[in-house]
Amino acid sequence: MKSKISPFLWFDTQAEEAANFYVGIFPNSKINVVTRYPDAGKEHHGKEAGSVMVVSFELDGQTFSALNGGPMFQFSCAVSFVVECETQEEIDHYWEKLGAGGDPSARQCGWLADQFGLSWQIVPKILPDLVADAGSPGAQRAMGAMMQMKRLDIAALQKAYDG
Repeated sequence: MKSKISPFLWFDTQAEEAANFYVGIFPNSKINVVTRYPDAGKEHHGKEAGSVMVVSFELDGQTFSALNGGPMFQFSCAVSFVVECETQEEIDHYWEKLGAGGDPSARQCGWLADQFGLSWQIVPKILPDLVADAGSPGAQRAMGAMMQMKRLDIAALQKAYDG
C-alpha cells in the first residue's frame, strides 16, 4: 500500500543522477517517471526545455521525488532517512554504498552524508530495544558504546548492553 506522504528532495542539477544512485543501492527499487522542463514558464524556472525537472522513483517500495530546482537550497542533517538493518552485513552494505563519495566528517553514531549531501542513519533494528530503558545499566552502556562509533556494530552494541 502506498503512503499518502512521500519525500520530495530538492537538488541543484543532480536529481536524475541521485535517483539512479539510490535505485542502484536498495532492492526492489526503480525509476518511475522522469519529467522534463517545458519552454512554458522559463521566465520563472530558468531551465532549458527538455532538461530533467522531476524524477519519481521508489526505494524498496517507498516513493520519492527529486527536483532539479537550482542551488538555492541545500540538504542538512536536520532531515535524514533511517535505514533499519537486520544484520551487520546490511549495515556494512548501506554504509559503504551510501557513504561512497560523501563527507567523512559527517559520520557519527550511524549517521552519514552521501555524495549529494543527503543524510542517512544506518541502524540495527535492535537498537531501540538496547537503549529504550535509559535508566538501566545495559541501556547506558549500549548508548555509551554507540556514541563512540561511526558505523554501528551490532555485536559491540549487544556486548556493551550485556555488560
